[in-house]
Order: sequence, then structure tokens, then C-alpha cells
Amino acid sequence: MEARDIIIRPIISEKSYDQIEQNRYTFQVDMRATKPQIARAVHEIFDVTVTAVNTMHVHGKPKRQGYASGHRSNWKKAVITLKEGDSIEFFEGK
Repeated sequence: MEARDIIIRPIISEKSYDQIEQNRYTFQVDMRATKPQIARAVHEIFDVTVTAVNTMHVHGKPKRQGYASGHRSNWKKAVITLKEGDSIEFFEGK
């Protein structure tokens, strides 16, 4: 997989913005991606040094629309910790 296929999108939320002060950034990643692949992809795309990768599976919530019911898709979240002094400019536009 290429780096752009592994990192799907950044997660923009209050909790993820609070973690930026601790050099932690949150992304939605491909379900099949491993921690070393995620670290390499972040390094390639943003040219930063990754010190830790924490991943978790987020299970889709059940949803209803009238009589029809279903559920949202499951997805994988990665919290990336960067080396002190590194930052990703994409998130810095608070």
C-alpha cells in the first residue's frame, strides 16, 4: 500500500485538538494497515519523526431511517505521537 492509501483523513474533534499540545495527532487509517506501515506513511507524507503509534478499531453505531435499519461502517483510528519539536502544519490552523 502507498502512504496516501494508508492515511485516509485527519480526525478533527475537540479531543484530538487538545492532544496536539502533547504532540499527538489523530487520523483515520486503512483497516489493514499495521503500526509500522502507519508510521512510515506519516513520515513520508508530513516529513516528521514518529515516536509512537496507537491504533484502535471503532465499531459503527446502529442507525435507523424510518423503518429501515442498518449501521455505520467500522473504521480504524491511529493516534500518532511525534518527536518533540516536530508538528504537522495541517492541524496548526486552529
